[in-house]
Amino acid sequence: MFTGLVEATGKVCSIQSRGDQARLTVELPFAGELANGDSVAVNGCCLTVVGHDEKTASFDLLRQTLDVTSLGELSEGRLVNLERAMLASDRFGGHFVQGHVDDTGLIIELSPHGQDYRLEISLPKGIQSLCIEKGSLAIDGISLTIAELKAESAVFWIIPHTMQETRLSDAEIGQKVNLEADMLAKHVARLMENR
Repeated sequence: MFTGLVEATGKVCSIQSRGDQARLTVELPFAGELANGDSVAVNGCCLTVVGHDEKTASFDLLRQTLDVTSLGELSEGRLVNLERAMLASDRFGGHFVQGHVDDTGLIIELSPHGQDYRLEISLPKGIQSLCIEKGSLAIDGISLTIAELKAESAVFWIIPHTMQETRLSDAEIGQKVNLEADMLAKHVARLMENR
């Protein structure tokens, strides 16, 4: 379980194809504190540490992960958002984030407005139906509040801290991002389908 409060950013060292799978290696500030088997959300996708040293950690990406997320499009030197799984004793901020990416969207707009930034993300129909204005949506693992919900997109307002401390500082228009809808919304939608 994660909170969507990005702990740090890391830099992609490599992404190596292994047939249908891949191995992602990331330089991250807390690599020395990790153990094999630990869970780390990388751009909002819960991954398992399969190897590490004092500076880097490696993760195996299944074909399903490559198909459903944007991780297969990463390249050497790109920034990624990182969050370790929360401890039961941690303060809970953000919202419930499982690290199970539902789909991807595209950055339509990322522009400065005074000290803040306007971010607009395209939403697939399945995600859009789970969103409400002032509700939460995880974008590349960042817990964000939907300021405006449109027919095929959502608008978010980004404060300078979030812009500087996440991979949004490295983002580009047209870039694919991972989306995870609110867990409670998904459960309610499922219950309503079964009525």
